[in-house]
Amino acid sequence: MNRITTIALPAALLATLAQGADTKPLESSRPNIVLVMTDDQGMGDLSCMGNEVVKTPEIDRFHDKATRFTDFHVSPTCAPTRAAMMSGRAPFKNGVTHTIFQRERMALDTFTLPQALKTAGYATGIFGKWHLGDEEEYLPGSRGFDEVLIHGAGGIGQVALGDFPPNKENLYFDNILLHNDTIVKTKGFCTDLFFDAGLAWIRKQHAAKKPFFAYISLNAPHAPLVAPEKNMKRFLDLGYDKGTAGRYGMVENIDENFGRMMSKLAEWNALDNTLVIFMTDNGATHLNGKHKGKKMKHFNANLRGGKNSPYEGGTHVPAFWQWKGVLGEGVDVDALTAHIDLYSTFCELAGVELPAKMQELDGRSLVPLLEDPAAQWPDRKLFFHCGRWNPGKRDSFKYTKCAVRTDRWRLVNNESLFDVSKDPSETTDVAGSHPEVVTELRKAYDQWWNEVQPWMVNEGLPKLKEAEFPLNIRYHKQLKDKGIPEWAPEAL
Repeated sequence: MNRITTIALPAALLATLAQGADTKPLESSRPNIVLVMTDDQGMGDLSCMGNEVVKTPEIDRFHDKATRFTDFHVSPTCAPTRAAMMSGRAPFKNGVTHTIFQRERMALDTFTLPQALKTAGYATGIFGKWHLGDEEEYLPGSRGFDEVLIHGAGGIGQVALGDFPPNKENLYFDNILLHNDTIVKTKGFCTDLFFDAGLAWIRKQHAAKKPFFAYISLNAPHAPLVAPEKNMKRFLDLGYDKGTAGRYGMVENIDENFGRMMSKLAEWNALDNTLVIFMTDNGATHLNGKHKGKKMKHFNANLRGGKNSPYEGGTHVPAFWQWKGVLGEGVDVDALTAHIDLYSTFCELAGVELPAKMQELDGRSLVPLLEDPAAQWPDRKLFFHCGRWNPGKRDSFKYTKCAVRTDRWRLVNNESLFDVSKDPSETTDVAGSHPEVVTELRKAYDQWWNEVQPWMVNEGLPKLKEAEFPLNIRYHKQLKDKGIPEWAPEAL
């Protein structure tokens, strides 16, 4: 199929490449897992995907030696993607239908991915963005994570939506964060800090010979578009506007940190038993900017739409997987895959025995494709909805900003049909010439919508004022009782 990939290789050559990897069964192989996920970075925000402005040599190098899922999809916005990953099921089934209004809280009956991995003896850590609820019972420390370093709400500085009050003034630098059970004051740029903290924790687990799951969940390059001056300077010198310089500066800062992480893992001889994944949480934002005063569109890998869009540009994201000596290098996997598949995949790799009573999983294990990129992979239907309706307006939004995706087709808003195998940029609506496909996908969508409605447990909750948010209350209480201590990760 005609996918958006850097290299199109025939199946025979893919198989040959894969033979260079370790052919031992991957089930219960128990690798360490390092998942790096960026925020609001799209398919076109990497030089290896064709961007000629931003430079990402470290991720490019990783991409070139990785197994690449070329048709990998997530939700169109932040919290739903995270809910799908943590649960293995559609985000709406976790009650997550928005990023605010308390509708980002992941249902408490969810048996989470870190909880599952802990049953198999894994240590679990999160560094960065959680965005699945800020009340005590919803926080990652209550949902299976041993080590926690996070900001609040959906972004650093979103104080009116639940982040810690001081972060309104110190955007992305020297932030107030939650470290395990204590609110702390940190130093430096947020992305540098999240990588530093993640690496310090990884080194400790590696030294203890304990398998681990490290979730480095960056808030960059989410707005506000703020980056270290050294990362912004090149773009400003080239004549780009400050917003573009800030966003691309964040991307290049991520790249530097990712390269440093890979170097440290190699230095510690950790790569032989560590699966490292790079992905993003939804499509790109800020697709327009200025260059030398003239308006311009930023590169988006020729995809239609971006974040909060039902088109390919909203859900189709990079997914590069590398496990030294085990996974094939420079291999493209064209099967239709998604965020809901990570749960089953990680559990199979880790040898998790899931409990009899837990949520029904919507995803599939990707292990067969990791073992053989050309493995049989039955067609499937993936359902997307941007959610974000105003309170009480759910039913009228049924067909607003939604999509159904199969290996070949994408039905958007219940009316427009695109043959993405031939038209990945979704330029031509072919609904009129394929009415039978439209009928089939509409029927499937209606069934899915009816299925997920009872699970939307966060609908109808009150809108909180700034002073009512859990982390705001917690901050002021700790400030009064014992103050806010300074904290830094152990030096590397």
